[in-house]
Amino acid sequence: MPHTPISRRGFIEATGALAATLTTTASATTPFPRPQLKGLPLPGGVRLPATPPRRKREDSVGIAIVGLGGYALNQIMPRIDQAERMHIAALVSGNPAKLAQVGDAYGVPADARYSYAQFDKIAADDRTQAVYVILPTAFHADFTIRAFAAGKHVLCEKPMALSSAECEAMIAAGRRANRRLMIAYRCHFEPYNVEAMRLMRERAVGAIRLIRTEQSYRAGPTTPAQNWRFNRALAGGGPLEDYGLYGLQSALYLSGEMPDSISATTFQPKDDPRFTEIFAHVAAQLTFPSGAVAQLATSYDAAGANLAQVRGTDGTLIMDPATGYAGQRMRIEGQNARDLTPGDPTTQFAGQLNHFANAIRDNSPILTGGEMGLRDIRLIEAIYASARTGRTVKLAPDGRMRG
Repeated sequence: MPHTPISRRGFIEATGALAATLTTTASATTPFPRPQLKGLPLPGGVRLPATPPRRKREDSVGIAIVGLGGYALNQIMPRIDQAERMHIAALVSGNPAKLAQVGDAYGVPADARYSYAQFDKIAADDRTQAVYVILPTAFHADFTIRAFAAGKHVLCEKPMALSSAECEAMIAAGRRANRRLMIAYRCHFEPYNVEAMRLMRERAVGAIRLIRTEQSYRAGPTTPAQNWRFNRALAGGGPLEDYGLYGLQSALYLSGEMPDSISATTFQPKDDPRFTEIFAHVAAQLTFPSGAVAQLATSYDAAGANLAQVRGTDGTLIMDPATGYAGQRMRIEGQNARDLTPGDPTTQFAGQLNHFANAIRDNSPILTGGEMGLRDIRLIEAIYASARTGRTVKLAPDGRMRG
């Protein structure tokens, strides 16, 4: 499925200037600067429900959607109606007209519609038990910590934050508040990827020798001021944190291991207005204690790819496309070659939401908790460190760089 970088969550006004983006005063609950968000109008092509969804269960979790960009409106909010144990209880946006339009469509009361500046008032709203932070990465830590201070549980979009220090602060804030933190790694609830994990645990291709992942697309003309994903202050280094994170995750959950070393390269072309602040390409090689190797490639300037391949001693697992919203394909090649169709990929969204609701109501374990998000950001930091120094980086079992 093609990746759509501009519409997915394009609802802030990215200035492209670091000072303008981060010139704020720190709140009492977070050590990080509080950027100023400005909501944009309703994105084009959004289909709002004709009638407000109805709550299905009395123990349904009321969730506040923080950020009404394309991903929230096109993918998440329509699927909340498919989740048996969750309903939309509040909305948070910087655009009053969009708040009104979306709030009316989803039946959200006027007094449960908050601006970004008013977000902290949600603490007094007993209709809302949790928040879903669907904002550009630079704002994840701040809004997560503020949500915990307000006594709410948090589901946070990936990547978890811009740095491991921010991730650690988010986890600590959740522990202080005695509230749950989950990172929205939807592929852990998608039937094809869930089945692939099971097959690899059962050695369906034998002992794993090589994992290869590719996530790329070629971005059209843009600049850091026009598209937040190309703005380092808002998104980090580029495609690795965005599309490439699916490949990194795949390498980990298909191998079932943590790497013990990483080597990597990055490329940032000259005189390309798209890449004045971020990398165009990132490639990395991960070695695992078992001897398996994973090769990852991700790009904002290459023909589209969404591939995960595992080559073992007895066969090969191929997922192409591997991690989209829909349209997955999976095949095992070798002695027992076969195509696999384990289920409907679109159920991943409701599965993720119900998992979070169950964790809140039943105190059940969270598969994709804050520690997983922290682990992945540590690995991303190691990839950039290797590319910067030209050396292989040795890793501890929790993803920290050694030495």
